[in-house]
Amino acid sequence: PKRLRGADAKLSSARAEIAAGKEALAQINAERKKFEFEGQEWKDRARKYRDQSGAVKTNEAYRALQHEIANAEAQVAKAEDRQLEVMMKAEEAERRVNLVESRLKEAEQGLAAERKTIEAQAGKIKKQLETAVAEHEKIIAPVPEELRELYSRIAKRHNGTAMAQVRDDQCRGCGMRVLPHILQQLRTETNEEVYRCESCGLILYTLEPIPFANSPNGSANAASSASTNS
Repeated sequence: PKRLRGADAKLSSARAEIAAGKEALAQINAERKKFEFEGQEWKDRARKYRDQSGAVKTNEAYRALQHEIANAEAQVAKAEDRQLEVMMKAEEAERRVNLVESRLKEAEQGLAAERKTIEAQAGKIKKQLETAVAEHEKIIAPVPEELRELYSRIAKRHNGTAMAQVRDDQCRGCGMRVLPHILQQLRTETNEEVYRCESCGLILYTLEPIPFANSPNGSANAASSASTNS
């Protein structure tokens, strides 16, 4: 069903969004580790320079080491600031992924329930169809095979319609007038003859007695007894 296809498309979109979010989160975490590594490197350098400063013998060398220590500490602070920024980005990305995952889970549960309902409805309709087909076969069982074939051939030519009611002396399929003697035969309970409209070829029937209408037997606008040949 269309609504299931639409729901599946939304689920696919949500899954793609989650995958993209997780990939972005992985990149952010890789960036965070990079800054952690850089910060640790600068800490190690600052520690090394401090250790060296105790062994220098000139003021010039001492000042140079102090400059290097200050620079290393500045780089550590910079790396830590970048780490903090990346951590905040990671938290936001993770929050978005978790939110979409939560919505996806709810949508999947809703779709599963919807699918179950539709499958139950489809099963019910299938059962009704099978019952209708069985009833149809039961009803047409007494009908001769030759007449069934005639009915099918006519129906194929007229978009599924094989019969036309006679009302007011006319074929309701095309409006052609029906001969009086055919009208009499149609309303006779013992009649077993099949009559077809001369104009449209549909099988004629009537539900109520039709008033006898005098019309010339040789009229061109008439319906005649139909053979079972199409």
